[in-house]
This record gives sequence, structure tokens and C-alpha cells, in this order.
Amino acid sequence: MARANHFGVGLFFVGSVAAMAWATASSAPVARPWMNMSLSPDQRAALVLKAMTQDEKFRLIRADFGQPSQGRAMPSGALTSAGYLPALARLGLPALQETDAGLGVAKADKSGGATSLPSGLATAASFDPQIAYAGGAMIGGEARKKGFNVMLVGGVDLERDPRNGRNFEYAGEDPLLAGTIAGNAVRGVQDQKVIATVKHYALNALETGRNTLSAQIDEPAARESDLLAFEIAIGIGHPGSVMCAYNRFNAVYACENDWLLNSVLKRDWGYPGYVMSDWGAVHSAGKSALAGLDQESAGEVFDPAVYFDQPLRAAIASGEVPQSRVDDMVRRILRSMFAVGVIDQPAKAAPIDFAADGEVALRAEEAGAVLLRNEHGLLPLSGSLKSIALIGGHADKGVLSGGGSSVVYPPAGNAVPGMSPDGWPGPRVYQPSAPLEAISRRLPGKVQFNDGHDTAAATQLASHADVAVVFVEQWDAESFDRPNMVLPDNQDALVTAVAKANPHTIVVLENNGPVNMPWLDQTSAVLEAWYPGARGGEAITRLLFGEVAPSGRLPLTWPKDESQLPRAQIPGAGLASIGVPPQGQPADTVDYRIEGADVGYRWFQRQNIEPLFPFGYGLTYTNFGYSKLQAKWENGKLTVAFDVTNRGTRDGIDVPQIYLTLPGEKHTRRLAGWSRITLKKGATQHVEIIADPHILAEFDATEKNWRRPGGSYHIQLGHSATSFESDTSVDLPAATFSARRSHASP
Repeated sequence: MARANHFGVGLFFVGSVAAMAWATASSAPVARPWMNMSLSPDQRAALVLKAMTQDEKFRLIRADFGQPSQGRAMPSGALTSAGYLPALARLGLPALQETDAGLGVAKADKSGGATSLPSGLATAASFDPQIAYAGGAMIGGEARKKGFNVMLVGGVDLERDPRNGRNFEYAGEDPLLAGTIAGNAVRGVQDQKVIATVKHYALNALETGRNTLSAQIDEPAARESDLLAFEIAIGIGHPGSVMCAYNRFNAVYACENDWLLNSVLKRDWGYPGYVMSDWGAVHSAGKSALAGLDQESAGEVFDPAVYFDQPLRAAIASGEVPQSRVDDMVRRILRSMFAVGVIDQPAKAAPIDFAADGEVALRAEEAGAVLLRNEHGLLPLSGSLKSIALIGGHADKGVLSGGGSSVVYPPAGNAVPGMSPDGWPGPRVYQPSAPLEAISRRLPGKVQFNDGHDTAAATQLASHADVAVVFVEQWDAESFDRPNMVLPDNQDALVTAVAKANPHTIVVLENNGPVNMPWLDQTSAVLEAWYPGARGGEAITRLLFGEVAPSGRLPLTWPKDESQLPRAQIPGAGLASIGVPPQGQPADTVDYRIEGADVGYRWFQRQNIEPLFPFGYGLTYTNFGYSKLQAKWENGKLTVAFDVTNRGTRDGIDVPQIYLTLPGEKHTRRLAGWSRITLKKGATQHVEIIADPHILAEFDATEKNWRRPGGSYHIQLGHSATSFESDTSVDLPAATFSARRSHASP
């Protein structure tokens, strides 16, 4: 979800009976046949609905802001969070307590802090659904133990521009990868009896002007890219809720877009849960309800009016909205409450094992950090080094987090307090996991630190060290985009000077995503650490010293510079409070018809552009080779088989990737599957990958269905979207499929 001010947002239930004073015309107990757990969620929801008064129904379709704001007191019973609905005691329904966000329980500084996962891009870079699931289960478990039962987890918007301020919350540029990673994270959260909400539906790919910006795209392109990512995530994770976005979609606001919510989500995908709004994304009562919005979020603070109260009651009275629509809204919310388990197993406060949860964050960062460069095998570092110069990035204190509604406050507090901006979308938070401390434990007395503010002093320190490690950082956040890909605060000059002084210079990036690298050829090694999470300093150190092998692969294409992007500029991008003045006025529209479904690596292929680093790229401390590639079509499935051999001298992890190209000259190759495997040195493993059926078809705008072209499909096996070891082809029969694909339903 997104926010227009400095508060976080989320949805959750806690069983506080005291917070029900508003409740109903009668406090007399009622029979509760819906508490029979042998009934289906649909049956139970129908029974509750039948027993509800109109006031109870209207209480369930709008959430209040769960913290003090603009002179308003915090609702009684709320947990200082994103959203709150009081319990319906008469019916035995717990309160909804909603919390941000995808990297951990956000804004939890008043309740003892929480554990932060590394950025969503790090999890996506692991190419590991199990890592995504474990991270979701960990943050969902912490949410539950803090009393929450709704968590705004599941960012699926594709990375269409590396300057987007919220890329770190998402899962990259490819719909199959993003949908798989987000779907498994959602599954992990909901297995903790916490409702997750896939977001931001849809095409919320820029922050500049996000409340009014219209994403312009043709239906086939949308269906084959961003909407496909949502469809896959929903099919895997079965989220209790989907959050509609701020932006407009083809000129219509997402939260009142009948085509997005009713036609695609609820009809074609058979989605049975409820649609909640983003905070401040509702613009109407009747139109939004008829278009498929089921619940308004914190309208008393963020919307011009609380549309799903008196305005919607008036729309019903006038006949604009039938009562049956309100009943459907309520039924969907109740169904998700029963399906996920928040009614039968209410959330309640419990101790949190932060040490164990930190291990989950550690493993995620180790799996998702990407080694971009390693000249002459400088890495892994040797324990026999006599001296290391650590420079910049507050590496003596901690590691950087992204900003906005998703920021997670660590239990030990912000390691570097007081940095700008003071207000939204700050504060800037550093997780207290210092690389300096972790590296010094490996090399006691041999590590010296310089903060990098004085380039001459940093260069002097580096010139006398065996190795120099420069930490560079780029703080980005919700509600703004960068106007360019340049590292802030003259860090390029710092890296250039240090690399000139010491030929053994390593750069560690803590950032939102791709940046320009004018110094790349002068450095020996570069590690993309993203925003590294609660145990980031330790994870980076373990990777640098080879205690774990780097295994991350880029979940996005890394351009050489802005000129390679579909849109060279973002009108209005910037944020004055961090010293980046906005560049003009935000645009009214953004034209995604330029690249259409050819997002990221597919755009680069179509334009015949060579990026700095391709999608899927990543080095490790050994090397892998592939052989015996075969492909067969059998029983309606395309299976690709091959052998992987670790040809190096160290154990390692590989991510072989399968790409395919549909018949016809117009198509670009697309990721069809992958496998993440661990191999000892010299070992060989046979691998079989079933190509995802979504990737074998294209959407027919005329017939409004999916079509698998008959003919020869080109299959490539490789290390990235541009590096292949072998290829083959296989003939597939033509087929047509309805747009109404039932796999998205639980």
C-alpha cells in the first residue's frame, strides 16, 4: 500500500471485546452457527451475513486509521498502526488490526521494534520461493505476536524504471519471478493466521504524481506483464485481500476501475477475497462500490470523505447501489477472515525470539546479495590480510533501510538517528548490524574506518591498506522518485579516488536498485547488498570472506545509464527535503505502451541494447556448466531437462535459467523457469524444469482469451537473460484458453 504522509498503514484483527461500544442495537447473545469449523469459509460467511444488522455491515466495510493523526485521537483498542476495525462482540468477531508492510512489522518502535527482512529485491534475487516463504512466515509471526491479524504484504508491481522510489518493496521486472516470490511470501504470512494483501493493483510503477498519474497500456500488454504477476501471486498465495492502487489505470482510478476489479480480478481470476483501498485512494462511494471496491481504508484521515459510510448509505437509498452489492462486500471480508484463520485462532501478544527471526533475515540477505564484479579473484577475502580500510556508508554503525510506510524499526533502535528528512517519508533508519564490527571480529586490530566525508583522508587510509572496502548508499523511499541514476553526495568521486589509491578496492552497494557506475572498471569487486536487513552487516561480512557463497541473481536489468530506459525522464521526480529538487511538474500520464509487455530484459532485447548487467546475472566463487539439454512436450506440459556441473574448486549455488521464445518474429524471449541448486565442487546434478504454462501463451485482444500459438518454440538454457550455453526447440500444438482461469481461486 502507499501513503501520502508520514504514517504507515495496514489491516488487522485483535480480540478486544471492550472496543465494541459502538456495536449493535442489541447486546443480547446470539446463536453462532458460523463458529462450526467443519463448514467452509463461504458457508460460515453466509451465516454471519444473515445475522448482521446494516450498521454492523457498514462497520466492516471501512477501517479507521489506527493511530493519532491531525488532532484525532487514536481509536480505542487500536495498536498504533495502519488501520483498525473494532470487534463485533455480538457476533464473536475479533477486531481487525492492520499493519504495514512487506519487510516486517512497520512503525513498531512503540512496541519493542521488529525484525527487518532485506529489501524485496534481495528476496527476489535469491530466486528461491523457500526464502520468500520463510521471510513471510517470520514477519507474519512477529505481526501476530504483536496482536495484528492483517499485514500489508505482497508488493507485486513490476520494476519498469530503476528510479522508482519503491522498487525495494517489490520483486523485480519479470512477471513469473515477481509473482512467484510475492505469492510465496504471502503464503508464509497467511500460514501464521494473518491476512495478507497483494498490492498495489495495478501498474503503480512510479511514485511521482502517484495519486493522479494515469498508467496508459493496452490490454494484451497489461495481461502479459503486470497483471500476470498479480495473477501468479494470487494463484500461489491466495491472499485474503488485494489492495487497489492510488494511480489511474487507462484514465480511471484503480479503486473505481470496473475492468480491473470486477472483470479481471473477480470474474476472470475467480478471486474470492476482498479488495481494500490504499490509504487515500478512494474518490467516490457508489462508483467505487459498483466497480468492486469492498473496503475503504482510513478514509476519515486520507480520503476527502468517508465514502463507505453516509455517502454509500445514500447511494443505496437512491437505488444507485443495490443492497446485494454491500452484502457481497461484507461476505468477501468475512470469508477471508474465516479462510485465513483470524476468527478461529485470534492474534494475541506473545514473546518474540528476535535472535531466531534475525537468522531468517540473515539467510535472506546471504541468498539475495549479488556479486557483480570480482576481478582476479580478489574475493573471497583471506583471513591472513594484514590491514583493511573500511570507508563510508555509516559502516561503523549499521546498514541502511528504505523509507516510507514499510520502514521497520529495530528492537535496539535506529543506529544512525537524526538524518534528514525529519518528516515523511522519513525518518531514515539504519539497522544496527555494523559491517565494521563483523569484519573486525574476523581480523582483530587490522581494520580501520573512515566515514568518507573527507575524500583526501579516506584516500590516505586506503593507500596504506591491503584492501579497501567502500560502502556506498542511496536512500530512497515511498512518495518520490529519483530524477537520475547518480549516487548522491559525491560518492562516485569517493569511489574513484579510493580505487586510484588502492588497486584492491571493493564496493558494497546499499541501495534501492541500479545506479550509474562510472568507476566500475577501476574497482576489483562490487557486491550489490540492496537494503540488507536486520543482520545485514554480518551477512555482507560472511559473503566477503567466503563463509557463504554469493548466490543472488539480478531480478532486474541494470542499465548503463538513463538513456537506455524506455523513458529517459520522470517529470517532477525528486524530493527537496533530501537535496534533490523536483524536476518540473509531475505528468498526468505515463505511456507504458512504449515497452508494453516487453519489460526490462525484453525491452533491451527488442531494442538490441546491451545493459551494464543483464537480468539473471550474478557471480559466485566457483563456476558452473550445463550439458545434455533436452525438451519434450508431454501430457500438456513442457519439460526441459539438463545436467549442471560445478566445474570450480569450491562448493557453490547455481541458478540455471530457462528462457523461451514463442513462434513468430515479433516475440522476445521470456523467463519460463529456473532451479536453485547447491553443488559440491566437481559434482553433477540432473535437473528438470517444467515451463510455466502462463509463459507459453499470449493474450488475444480481439477474442479476449489466451492463445498458445502452434509451432516451434525456441528454448535457451543459460546463466542470465543474455548468456546461454545451449539451446533447442520443440513443437507445441496450438490451443486457446479462456481468460477465466480458475487457478487463482483457493
